[in-house]
Parts: sequence; structure tokens; C-alpha cells
Amino acid sequence: MSSEALKRRLVSENIILDDQTISRLERFTSLLCEWNSVHNLTGARTVEAIYDNIVDALYPLTFIQKPQSLLDVGTGAGFPGLVLAIALPDTDVVLSEPLKKRVAFLKYVCIDIDISNVKVEPKRVEMLEYPPFDLISSRAVTNTALLLDLTQKLSDRHTEYLFYKGSRVFDEIEDVQHQLYYDIVQKNQRNYLYIRGNE
Repeated sequence: MSSEALKRRLVSENIILDDQTISRLERFTSLLCEWNSVHNLTGARTVEAIYDNIVDALYPLTFIQKPQSLLDVGTGAGFPGLVLAIALPDTDVVLSEPLKKRVAFLKYVCIDIDISNVKVEPKRVEMLEYPPFDLISSRAVTNTALLLDLTQKLSDRHTEYLFYKGSRVFDEIEDVQHQLYYDIVQKNQRNYLYIRGNE
């Protein structure tokens, strides 16, 4: 598949990126295919499946405020944090990922495609010490209440959250909705929970 294929997919979702960014996403795709065949980093095994994950990671750029700083909790093979970092070169991004083989992959990609706005933290999020982030993201890590709890000391009243969820988000938000201003943006099987502050 050519970069035109990825570009068409992104444009069809109203995700507009420059050619350099798209070529970096292409390089990320080929590196992930290569590493995944040996290290089993993600269930996305084909170029098409990785494209699906890239579009999923980037779709929120159509409705969120672009942050100055971003923390991604449990980045795994790069979704969504590393993909967002590639698309947001002016955002300072911290990727929290405790698994060593995934950390090695994330660091390798940052060097290979010259991503200078990323710090990979090889530890669990509750061990991190940083000033509050503008945006905290996470995909498929744990439930919403626990994510909010684990990241409490890394946030303040201005911090926004972007959680990539499935259908359980509606049950999860029941536990915490009285404290939050939020939207749920639905796209195919994905529910993007966008929390824009606490009451």
C-alpha cells in the first residue's frame, strides 16, 4: 500500500496532515509490521489494520483542542500516544509504558523517524512526576474512574482527558459523571470520551 492510501483514509475522516507527517506515519507502519512479526507488540498485524488504528488514534484531532502537553497512559505499540505525537510536533508528549519490549520499540521509532517531542517513560503512570498536563489520553488500559484516580497528581482543573472506549463507557461514566463536564463522540465501534474539566 502507498502513502496515498493512508492519506485518502485520513482525508475521508477530515484529518488533514502535511506530507512529511504522513510519510512518518508510513514509516511507523512499516516499523511496526517489522517488529510485530518478532515481538508480538499488537494485534494489528497487517498494514490495513495499522492504518485503522492510526485513523482511530487521530480522529479526535477533528474535535479536541490541541494541547501544549500530552500524557498517554499505557501507550503499548504507539496507539494513540505516539501517533498523536507524530501528528502534533509542537506538543510535548510523555508516553507511559511499563513493558520493556514496547518501550524498546517506542524509543526506536522516535530515533528512526526523528521525533523530538516525545519522552518515553518505562514505568507505570502512578510512578511519574510531572507538572499537570494539558491533555491525558489512554486507550484500553482500565476503567474511567481508575484512570482519573491514577492520574490525579498529573492533572489540575485545566487538564482535559481523552479516553478511547468501547460500549462500556456508558456504564463507567455513571460512576463519575456528577463530577465532570464531558462529551462522548461515537465513531463506528469507538466511543471517544472527552472530559473537559471537573466541577
